Amino acid sequence: MIEFRLPSLGADMDEAKLTEWQIAPGDTVQKGQVVAEVETTKSAIEVETWHDGTVADLKVEVGETIPVGTVMATFYEPGETPSTAKQPARDHAGAPSSTPPPAAPAEPDLVTARTSPSTGSAAPSVPHTTTVAAPTVPVAPNRVRISPAARRRARELGLDPDRLRGTGPGGAITLDDVERPAKTKAPDSRAREMRRTIAAAMSRSKREIPHYYLAETIPMETASRWLSERNAQHPVEERLLPAVLILKAVAVAARKCPSMNGFWTDDEFTMQTHVHVGVAIALRGGGLIAPAIHDVPDKSLDTLQSDLVDLVARTRSGKLRSSEFTDSTITVTNLGDNGVEAVFGAIYPPQVALVGVGTMTQRPWIVDGEIKPIPVVTVSLSADHRASDGRQGAKFLSTIRELLLRPHEL
Repeated sequence: MIEFRLPSLGADMDEAKLTEWQIAPGDTVQKGQVVAEVETTKSAIEVETWHDGTVADLKVEVGETIPVGTVMATFYEPGETPSTAKQPARDHAGAPSSTPPPAAPAEPDLVTARTSPSTGSAAPSVPHTTTVAAPTVPVAPNRVRISPAARRRARELGLDPDRLRGTGPGGAITLDDVERPAKTKAPDSRAREMRRTIAAAMSRSKREIPHYYLAETIPMETASRWLSERNAQHPVEERLLPAVLILKAVAVAARKCPSMNGFWTDDEFTMQTHVHVGVAIALRGGGLIAPAIHDVPDKSLDTLQSDLVDLVARTRSGKLRSSEFTDSTITVTNLGDNGVEAVFGAIYPPQVALVGVGTMTQRPWIVDGEIKPIPVVTVSLSADHRASDGRQGAKFLSTIRELLLRPHEL
């Protein structure tokens, strides 16, 4: 039997609220399938399973806030039946099965909070497990009724539907019910919580990671000319953005310079063969997140443009998948549209590099022995000195430069 646990969706995530099950006991699930939706301080996220199987039981009710590692559901492995299934160890929440009951984390408190008072030593007992597993349908009997549009708007505004009074049929919460309190709402507590989450992650980054910084000013005349000629042959909706060229160049450079592409965990660097680029995206309500575009070096510029537009839209509407939060191997932050010439960001652990992109500006440049104004962009690198040295960082930026001087090859 397989235990499906709430995954960690980033270094700054400790817990999440289950907002929807998309499976029920008896359903067949496949690797990569979205099985649940959870809400963190940053976004609503669709959680995928990484196992094939059949749903045996749902352990968490909609509306519950649970810590990372909590067992959310159990699946029968392919070929297993209720009579042949091997029961997993009876550890609670996210505690490892090898952890003895007295030393387990505080997750069992979630069980006693929903059932009846109990001592710490009694937390792992079978009666508690039975109580947690009681809900076997995806929709709790007392689940709030709310329209899909109202639910999405409530997420955007940081409102808890359980605290709203519905005026729709049967007490259902409508879009007007969500908008009404938002007009007079005090400063958003969710926005404050997001700032705390970002603060914790960035403080950890600067405390634990020995950053070093490099920058390269790259002439973009060739790239701009190629982009203009290419876009003139396509309708507006198919025209490429300069950011897409830079994104592809960063990814290809990361593949050629593997010390920039991977994770620092357990006091060692683990190089990643795939290049999944995290794209820093500002949220309308404040804050930012950096979900991943997968396998960027292997995608055409047209596909990459489509993926980028789609990712930004889904990020701001709260429709991201868990893999997009956890798979980034390197991150790009682009502040060019804000007029910033250069940005030196903080690395998002456990990654080891972050690339910053500034605005494209006109600068005097020597071309064929003459001084002329050309467009240039400053690309910066924040790198982890434990995983690489300045020479490797310089080679990485130089590779980006060479790629952008030959945009037709991207």
